[in-house]
Amino acid sequence: MNAPEISVVMPCLNEAETLETCVRKAFAWFELAQVHGEVVVGDNGSSDGSQEIARRCGARVVEVNERGYGAALWHATSAAHGRYIVMGDSDDSYDFANLEPFLAQLRAGVDLVMGNRFRGGIAPGAMPWKNRWIGNPVLTGIGRLLFRCPVRDFHCGIRGFSREAFLRMDLRTTGMEYASEMIIKATVLGLRVREVPTTLAKDGRSRPPHLRPWRDGWRHLRFMLLFSPRWLFWYPSMATMAVGLAGIAWLLPGPRTVGRATFDVHSLLCAGVLVVIGHLGAMLAMAAKAFSAREGLTRLAPSTERGIRLLSFENSLILGLVIGAAGVVGILASVLQWGRVQFGPLDPSATMRALVPSLMALLIGTQTVLGGFLLSVLHLPVRRIRS
Repeated sequence: MNAPEISVVMPCLNEAETLETCVRKAFAWFELAQVHGEVVVGDNGSSDGSQEIARRCGARVVEVNERGYGAALWHATSAAHGRYIVMGDSDDSYDFANLEPFLAQLRAGVDLVMGNRFRGGIAPGAMPWKNRWIGNPVLTGIGRLLFRCPVRDFHCGIRGFSREAFLRMDLRTTGMEYASEMIIKATVLGLRVREVPTTLAKDGRSRPPHLRPWRDGWRHLRFMLLFSPRWLFWYPSMATMAVGLAGIAWLLPGPRTVGRATFDVHSLLCAGVLVVIGHLGAMLAMAAKAFSAREGLTRLAPSTERGIRLLSFENSLILGLVIGAAGVVGILASVLQWGRVQFGPLDPSATMRALVPSLMALLIGTQTVLGGFLLSVLHLPVRRIRS
């Protein structure tokens, strides 16, 4: 038998009330559109007989032991035979009876076709107000800002993609983050992404949905921030370091008075702490980028690749020892100054001006050595084996 042109993939966890309707709608559309298709259900351990219902309706069931929305979809998609895949929830909220817009775009060469519920229509009661007016707009806006994604409904659950695009995206997350990972990776990889209008109906369950808006919204936001270390770590860290260094340069010669306020060694100490925090954040940004590339979540930009190679363990060791040694010299000079007064009281306004930058250099030198070691571990080439 020839392979199906399209596979409709549905994740399932105790969807006995609505699964049959979804599967029958998909098969009815295959017949109407005269398309050779299949339905694959990724079952995540249902205990309500969903598996038997799916098989009775003609669907193929893939038992997925690994829990999670993403895991169910990934395993079901991997087992699908179609050239194109359309995924959608099995709660009867998406219209499997009209997949023509998705297939048309896929046949035209689009790699990822996203549904847009705001363009197609949202039935009353189908989407909670906090999702419609807060969650989706905010998360979609953040995704478009951080990754330049051309999608205006970031979390629409029905979407189509080619098998080739699925293999290229190499999706790794197992939970709700799977939906965000797909769009971000498609954008990062330069795949062709389009949106088509789709409708959202009120789901047919009598129980609450698996989705938890605040918890799952936070998981999506966390994933996007972790996927973009520049915005989570790098830019804030660079700004923090810049403010700290400016403060040190301003206060190192002596106290400064602005209006009635006098800024002295206490402010100098705060500026030094800002520099140390900023440096630590920058090292974490590099480590996060190296880790995400190692795990296949993203690819390193050429400039980032050069930066990580420049901060090899050997280079970081040399640089860190030089900076740390400068700090030790400053600390020893402060101790000698203390010895000249028989280790008695010192004038903090004078002593701290040498001690604060010295301690800052010692900390930054230590962080540079340890950070370089961590980067070397994370950037070590390994052979990845996927089951």
